[in-house]
Amino acid sequence: MGMWIGRNRKARVCYGFDEIALVPGSVTINPNEVDSSFSIGKYSFKVPILASAMDGVVDVDFAIAMGKMGGIAVLNLEGVQTRYENAKEVIDQIVKADKEAATRLFQSVYTKPVQEKLIVKRIQQIRQAGVKAVVSSIPQRAERCGKIAQDAGADIFVVQSTVSTVRHISSEYKTLDIAKFCKSMKIPVIIGNTVGYDVTLEIMACGPSAVLVGVGPGAACTTRGVLGLGVPQVTATCDCAAARDYFHKRTGKYVPIITDGGMNKGGDICKAFACGADAVMIGSAFARAREAPGQGYHWGMATPHANLPRGTRIRVGVTGGLKQILFGPAEMDDGSQNLVGAIQTCMGSVGARTLRDFQQTEIIIAPSIKSEGKLFQMVQSVGMGLR
Repeated sequence: MGMWIGRNRKARVCYGFDEIALVPGSVTINPNEVDSSFSIGKYSFKVPILASAMDGVVDVDFAIAMGKMGGIAVLNLEGVQTRYENAKEVIDQIVKADKEAATRLFQSVYTKPVQEKLIVKRIQQIRQAGVKAVVSSIPQRAERCGKIAQDAGADIFVVQSTVSTVRHISSEYKTLDIAKFCKSMKIPVIIGNTVGYDVTLEIMACGPSAVLVGVGPGAACTTRGVLGLGVPQVTATCDCAAARDYFHKRTGKYVPIITDGGMNKGGDICKAFACGADAVMIGSAFARAREAPGQGYHWGMATPHANLPRGTRIRVGVTGGLKQILFGPAEMDDGSQNLVGAIQTCMGSVGARTLRDFQQTEIIIAPSIKSEGKLFQMVQSVGMGLR
């Protein structure tokens, strides 16, 4: 499989969201009669979208608002919310910083140690509002943060890194035993991120409740430029979905995959589901919400890295409330609002009653699909002419 890129060297052709399209079904369904809910462990959620664990997107108030609307917002246990009692003050500094000084400010702000008492406080604040508390950390701190979070009442724990593998080798620090960690936790564990078939199978064998898919596609992520790493999300999702289906056939256990990053419009999200996703995780789309702490700014989780930042601060603006972004009514013509409505309308158009049905949608390679017949939109920078 693949094509020659030079002597003795082959490469696979991979695809992103802009290069494919979904084919309408031979049967269509009233969008109000489809079921777009999904489950992680024992929990079911009405909205199949997770808000990324990024400081410009999720704080306690945003997590509560998202939870009350039927979705999940993941709180970063190594972000400003757990380093500072008054996190808003710190975010104000980040938002107001000059572009040239922003990365240095990030590196300074994130040197303050995480406070365990703030981990407990933030989780309890979310739980007291009557919604699920979903939190994350990197693998090196997962054992400590996981125990604190679980004891504080967290409902789901996410272990997230740029690239996750079961066989991580290091002589400098203790590596996380994913199987042991998943077994020790009494709450569902999500592991990420990955993009490959074989590694997804290995991770699923460790017992997580879901796997995150995606390396470098996020709007504020610069991993693909800094490290040259990544697989376009269409191919990554299809490969990991194939691993999930094989794992289910072999073991009887269905482990959902969550496509993480690279989507900020309803159409991209719909394509992710058609490629095999059980849910999606997005950041920049929610950074536009009035409820987001970043005030229209968004930055990646690796932006503050002390030696090799792999993210940047971007301005996305504030376009509406969270309810409008999730459920409409849409006032924007570019697909960035009423994301759930877009999912359900597309499901109806392809004849899918459930997300599992949606995964069987016919897909075509169509790199001109977004520009075909859209010359005036492109010239006038409206609708699909907006990038």
